[in-house]
Amino acid sequence: MGSFNFANNAAESILNVQVEGTMSEEDAGRFIQEYNEIVSRFDPAKYDIVLDCTGLNVSTSDVLPMLEQCYLLYQQSGFKKVVFTITKSPILKMQLSRVARSTKLENYEIIEV
Repeated sequence: MGSFNFANNAAESILNVQVEGTMSEEDAGRFIQEYNEIVSRFDPAKYDIVLDCTGLNVSTSDVLPMLEQCYLLYQQSGFKKVVFTITKSPILKMQLSRVARSTKLENYEIIEV
């Protein structure tokens, strides 16, 4: 079971997103719905999106299409920068990087803590 939380920091023009656990297809669907509601309230072109993935588990192959859909949303929304913060996990870093390449998300950064 995965969970997520959105926090809009208007003062710094950052949308903070915390993602934890193992996301299911249902979790991903709820994430996309809530994401769309929140992003409709501001101009993403003036914002960075910072995704705290330090509590996120590697996604299973059945959830990867939903992960790709999320990356496409970040790209279509037009965020200035997409930042993923992860704990040192070569597998998760490789997975996030691979999805970024396959969706042609260019303005991303992965920070290991």
